[in-house]
Amino acid sequence: MKTTAIIINTVTVLLASLTSAIASAATEAVDTSQTFNSGILVLVFVGFLALVVVVQTIPAIITLYSMIKAAASESDKSKEVLSTARK
Repeated sequence: MKTTAIIINTVTVLLASLTSAIASAATEAVDTSQTFNSGILVLVFVGFLALVVVVQTIPAIITLYSMIKAAASESDKSKEVLSTARK
């Protein structure tokens, strides 16, 4: 019973995700040169948003580095404790 439910759910999700692909295949191709007609202020705004995202990744990378460093040092300490306990 569980395998049948899993199969039905999988097929349902696959079919639901394919509907947009099927709908887009039926339409004509979109010409992007005509849809992009915004000015310099829009480009400055998008650039500012990209800058905000990049600046927010810097503390995330520093935090990830410190977490990995702390985990590695704890691993070394536990190996050291185990080796002294066996002697």
